[in-house]
Amino acid sequence: MEYNVLDRGFIRLVDNLGDDYSAVKAARVSYNKGLKTPEKDKALIFYLMKHGHETPFEHIVFTFHVKTPLFVARQWFRHRIGSFNEASMRYTELKDEFYIPDHIRVNTSDDKQKGIIIDNENLKNKTIEAIKGAVNNSYKVYKELLEAGIARELARIVLPLSAYTQFYWTVNARSLMNFLNLRADSHAQWEIQQYALKIAIIFEKLCPWTYEAFIKYKYTGDLLKGEKK
Repeated sequence: MEYNVLDRGFIRLVDNLGDDYSAVKAARVSYNKGLKTPEKDKALIFYLMKHGHETPFEHIVFTFHVKTPLFVARQWFRHRIGSFNEASMRYTELKDEFYIPDHIRVNTSDDKQKGIIIDNENLKNKTIEAIKGAVNNSYKVYKELLEAGIARELARIVLPLSAYTQFYWTVNARSLMNFLNLRADSHAQWEIQQYALKIAIIFEKLCPWTYEAFIKYKYTGDLLKGEKK
């Protein structure tokens, strides 16, 4: 299961362990019980979510392969309950792949965290051209350093945060829901929102009962409610 994100990125599900029934079985082991009927099993999922009994959801695990700009990855890695393995620019040469936005945003006086998209073609064109120029110059210097024999670990310091990186992220459903609360929300940066929205699609497809209960009882963001995916 894979979705393209931004201009060159993607989110790809490479592995998963468990589903809705895994949470049900983990919860019922407390009473030495197992699965019952689909109706009762779904009802248990909703009960667990409503009353904050979230440990059983840790028995559902996902592994994603993510390609994203460096600045998005640095925000992502703040979600510490999970495992990350990132591509190393010490061992490999960075490809000429940089995130170039297709719109511009400005800050607002009432919310320092939030940038709003504005429709100003002249400013948009100037901004994007300036970004492209800076990116191209940085990559040119990077290549010149490598050709001069400078170590990759040192040459990389000239690269901008728009450079694409890749990583594996293994996370349980409980922590994934926390990620969606914070990142599938208009207060998060727009670029990471786009990844969160695709992760929500994957989560809903694999664990429809858990996702439905999460949206009903625990979701604190504002981008997923009522959305048709």
